[in-house]
Amino acid sequence: QVQLVESGGGLVQAGGSLRLSCAASGLTISRYTMGWFRQAPGKEREFVAGITGSGSRTDYPDSVKGRFTISRDTAKNTVYLQMNSLKPEDTALYYCAADLLHTVIKVTSGAYDYWGQGNQVTVSS
Repeated sequence: QVQLVESGGGLVQAGGSLRLSCAASGLTISRYTMGWFRQAPGKEREFVAGITGSGSRTDYPDSVKGRFTISRDTAKNTVYLQMNSLKPEDTALYYCAADLLHTVIKVTSGAYDYWGQGNQVTVSS
């Protein structure tokens, strides 16, 4: 049974930092592209970061590029999202996701096979 369990969210002031973790079980992250998405109330789910199974490539949208960094620890089977210089518009429920096609990074949520339960990030102004 595949489980992706996010942690590390919370409330932070604008300009602050948070690190999200996604602990995977039932799958090996080096065999999947791992992605982070977010969804704010009333908005569609949005891609914010991805890393290929080999770890050789990452991808970010312009809205977070230079502020967010995706990384992973294969020994712990865990993926991370370091978020710096946070803005109120980063407030959302953040999800970890896994795509079996591990050689490319897709930005559409429908392409991913497994999802975590979501973790709230709130940035106050």
